[in-house]
Amino acid sequence: MLIEAPRHAEMFGSIRIYDVQKVLKLESKEFESLLLHSIDREQIEGILDKLAVIIPIKNEKINLLDGVLRAIPDNCLIIVVSNSSRMKRDVFKMEEDTITRFHNLTKHPAYLIHQKDPGLALAFKEVEYTYVLDENGFVRHGKAEGMIIGILLAKYLGKKFVGFIDADNYIPGAVNEYVKDFAAGFCMSESPYSMIRLHWKHKPKIVRSRLYFRKWGRVSEITNKYLNILLANHTGFETDTIKTGNAGEHAMTMELANIMKYSTGYSIEPHQLIYLLEEFGKRDTKYTDAANAGIEIFQIETLNPHLHEEKGEKHIKDMLLDSLSTIYHSELCNDYLKSKILEELRVNNVLEQNHVPKKNLIIPPVNDVDIKKFMKVLEEYSETFVKFE
Repeated sequence: MLIEAPRHAEMFGSIRIYDVQKVLKLESKEFESLLLHSIDREQIEGILDKLAVIIPIKNEKINLLDGVLRAIPDNCLIIVVSNSSRMKRDVFKMEEDTITRFHNLTKHPAYLIHQKDPGLALAFKEVEYTYVLDENGFVRHGKAEGMIIGILLAKYLGKKFVGFIDADNYIPGAVNEYVKDFAAGFCMSESPYSMIRLHWKHKPKIVRSRLYFRKWGRVSEITNKYLNILLANHTGFETDTIKTGNAGEHAMTMELANIMKYSTGYSIEPHQLIYLLEEFGKRDTKYTDAANAGIEIFQIETLNPHLHEEKGEKHIKDMLLDSLSTIYHSELCNDYLKSKILEELRVNNVLEQNHVPKKNLIIPPVNDVDIKKFMKVLEEYSETFVKFE
C-alpha cells in the first residue's frame, strides 16, 4: 500500500494525533520516500493474521451483511455481535443463516452471538462486570455494549488488534479496503497503544436524482469542529487536525482496547477521543505504561467512498445530541465552549431552550475482566453463541 506520511501531529500530554493521511494506492511496490509510506503486502498480511474484525449489527438488510462478510480479508477472524429482533420477525435467525452459508462456501472462521443472550448476561455477572447490564439483568441495547462483547471474544482468542466495521455498507470493496487501512496504520505505529480512525474520502448522496459525492457527513463536520476547539483551548493553538470524531470504522491495539472507557449511544466514537484526552492529556494516570509508550491516533483517508444505509432525520439529531453531549460534559470543556455547544444544539432543533444535554453513561475498561472465567460461563450457558470454524 502507498500512503502519505504524516506531515503534522497535535501533541497533548502523552497523546499524538496525526493529521489525515491519504491512501494513494492500495497495491504498491516497496520504495523509500520522506513524504510517502510504502507498506508491502507481507507486512499487511502479518497484521491481518492478528486482527479480529467485529461487526455490531441491529436489523440491517441481510444482503448488506452478506456483502460485508465476503469483503473481509481471508486471514481475519470475524466476530458478529447481533442486537437484532428475535420476536415476530427473527432477524437474528436470518443473520445466522447468512453466516452459515458464507462459512460453508468460504470456510472463513467466524463467531456469532446475540447481545440479549441470557448466558452472556450471566457471564458478565459471574466476572462482576455488570456495567453493561440493564435493570432486568440483560445486556443493554447499544453499540458500545456490542463492541465490548466483541473485544472480550477477540481477547480470549489471543488477537492483538480489533477493528470495527458497520454492517450497513453498500460497497463490499470499501470494506475490504477499510480492513487493510487498519493494518497499514498499525504498520506505521511505534506504540503498542494505538488507534486507527478512518476518514471517508466521500459520502455519496442522492441529490435531485444524481449521485453527489459529499466530503463531510452532517454530524461529523460539527463534531470535529467542537473537538478541535476543545483541544485548542488547552494547547493554545487553533487546530483542525481532528477529522474523525464520528469514525464508526476504526481499530485499536488490544492493549488500548483494554484500558479504554466506552460511552453508550451514538457518543461511542467521539467519547474515545474525549477519554484519551482526559486520561492522558493533563493529569497523572494509573496507566503509566501507556503514558510512557505514548498514545498514537492515526487518521487515514480511504480511497473508496462510503455509501451506507440512510437512517433518517431522527437518527441524525440523536447522533448530534449524543456526540456534542460527550464534549459538553467533559472535564476539559470550559464554560465558553459549553455555551457554544448549547447554541449549536438549539440552532439545529435538537435541544429545547433552557435545557442541557443529558450526560451519557460511561462504561469502565475491561482490563480486569477474568476472561477465562467469562468464556467458561458463556460457553456453558449461552443459547446463541455459534463458532464457525
